[in-house]
Amino acid sequence: MKKILGLLSLSLLYYFHATAQHTHHETMEMPGDSMQMTSSFSLHLPMERDGSGTSWQPDETPMMAHMYMKGNTSLMVHGAVFIRYTAQDITDQGSRGDEKFDAPNWLMFMLSQKLSEKDLLSFHSMFSLDPLTEGKRGYPLLFQTGETANGEPLVDRQHPHDLFAALALNYTHSISKKMDVNAYFGYPGEPALGPPVFMHRTSAMNNPDAPLGHHWQDASHITFGVFTFGFRYKNVKAEGSIFTGREPNENRYDFATPRFDSYSYRLSANPTDRFALQFSQGFIKSPEVLEPNTNVIRTTASILHTKKITPNTFMASALVWGMNDKSEGHTLNSILIESNLKLVPITLYGRYEWVQKDAHELYLHEFSDEQIFDVNAFTIGVNRMLFAVAHNEFSLGVQGTINLTDHLLKAIYGSVPLSGQVYLRLAPGSHAPHHSHQD
Repeated sequence: MKKILGLLSLSLLYYFHATAQHTHHETMEMPGDSMQMTSSFSLHLPMERDGSGTSWQPDETPMMAHMYMKGNTSLMVHGAVFIRYTAQDITDQGSRGDEKFDAPNWLMFMLSQKLSEKDLLSFHSMFSLDPLTEGKRGYPLLFQTGETANGEPLVDRQHPHDLFAALALNYTHSISKKMDVNAYFGYPGEPALGPPVFMHRTSAMNNPDAPLGHHWQDASHITFGVFTFGFRYKNVKAEGSIFTGREPNENRYDFATPRFDSYSYRLSANPTDRFALQFSQGFIKSPEVLEPNTNVIRTTASILHTKKITPNTFMASALVWGMNDKSEGHTLNSILIESNLKLVPITLYGRYEWVQKDAHELYLHEFSDEQIFDVNAFTIGVNRMLFAVAHNEFSLGVQGTINLTDHLLKAIYGSVPLSGQVYLRLAPGSHAPHHSHQD
């Protein structure tokens, strides 16, 4: 643990030094809309619209990032780290709860270069020190499932994310102010499937835990080999991807072999500055290493909403539905509702989840694989900003979760297992809004 904290401390000190040295770029005056930082995927959209991968979020989304610009080149840096203690069954009602001191984290860089009045090139990268801070088995999280450790399925734990979570290039050509075409290649990258991944959703930014429906909704955000082609007309976008269906393996430092054996499509629309809508479907070949003959059709839909109250306060919410239809198994659904209210210096947030998981998913050998369980979880959290350094906010937070157990699982999980955690969060603060480029 001391080595982990030492590595984190060195990384954070370097990050503070770098951001402090370049803070003056954030306040440079950019005369005229043409000098404003635009989307990494269009010269005619605001950068606030950029989500993870090629996804969209509302244009009123605050920029919780460091932004630098020089000439036709722009750079955005953002991320977060939670140094925390989490306990997943505080009252010891069941046999599957666990506790841990850990530090979930991620860091992202987006570099854009305007090549001409019609052409834009951008590079996207995302990294995580989860392999060091979380270890092979990740962190404890009741009812969570997905991926493996030491050849066994991870159950009641969230897997660590890879060191290299995204290395992607995107080229966009503007046909007109109303129309763009873009080509995106990632190794790894994120296909056109699902809403912005939870780490990038403003509605989820203060919750250290991954959603229980992560593998129903947005788990394809780390894909080793993806190509996406997109077409935008005004505030509507259609995309198609080919990608590798297999999820990352247990070696969180390597680059898996690209297969390009799966495909997806996504339709996105931003009807106003405050809303981002999407519907997507992915045909995923053999996503799980322990089920090589099982394919999944994943269907998702989401509504994201953000409303700015003042330049530095806002409310962001999300409604996400995801469904997995397995070629060998069940059709299982999930629903997530979450919201984040940022005031100064207090932030309040919450999440509700309903997920269907079968006995096979939860590794329950005492039940038939045909048995399906309803998982319900309510989470409420609050944090307070302690201080800020070079536009980085240090916040102290606490959150609790009430898990409502299916009556068949009470002997294993308890009736109402309670989870809780306390954390110190470090992340960039919000910045002044940019001009909108709505067509």
